[in-house]
Amino acid sequence: MKIVATNRKATFEYFILDKYEAGIKLTGTEIKSVRLGQININDAYAIIRNNKVEIINMFIAKYEKGNIFNHEERRTRELLLHKKEIYKLATKIKLEGLTLVPLKAYFKESLLKIEIGLCKGKKLYDKRQSLKEETEKRKAQKALKNYQR
Repeated sequence: MKIVATNRKATFEYFILDKYEAGIKLTGTEIKSVRLGQININDAYAIIRNNKVEIINMFIAKYEKGNIFNHEERRTRELLLHKKEIYKLATKIKLEGLTLVPLKAYFKESLLKIEIGLCKGKKLYDKRQSLKEETEKRKAQKALKNYQR
C-alpha cells in the first residue's frame, strides 16, 4: 500500500466516527498525474447526490505530457461504494448531521483508493483540547528521549 496523499487537517477539525474505503473514477491523464504524486485532498469533501457519492474540490494537477484530452484540475469525481454502504451513509448524514471527509489517498495494488471518514465537526474548545494533548505528548516524548541518554 503506497500512500499518495493524506488529509492531516481532518483529524484536527473533525471527530472521525467511521472509515470507509472507496474506489474512484478517474481519466487516463488523472491517474498518471496521481502516480507522480500531484494530488491534494486537504480542501476536499464528499456528498451524496442521486444515490452516488461524489468527491468535490479534490485537486489533481494537469499531466504535463497530456494533450487536448487533459482533465480539469478540480472537477467533481465519483467514488465507488456498494449501494448498502451508500444508503447507510446517507441515513447517518441526514439524521445525525455528519459529513464525509477524505482522509487519505493510496494505491492498493494498482488501483487508487480513497479512505473517507464519517465525521462530526469539533467545537473550538475541542480543538484547544486536542492541541493541548499534542503538546503534552510531544513534551513526554522529549523527556523520555533525554532520560534514555
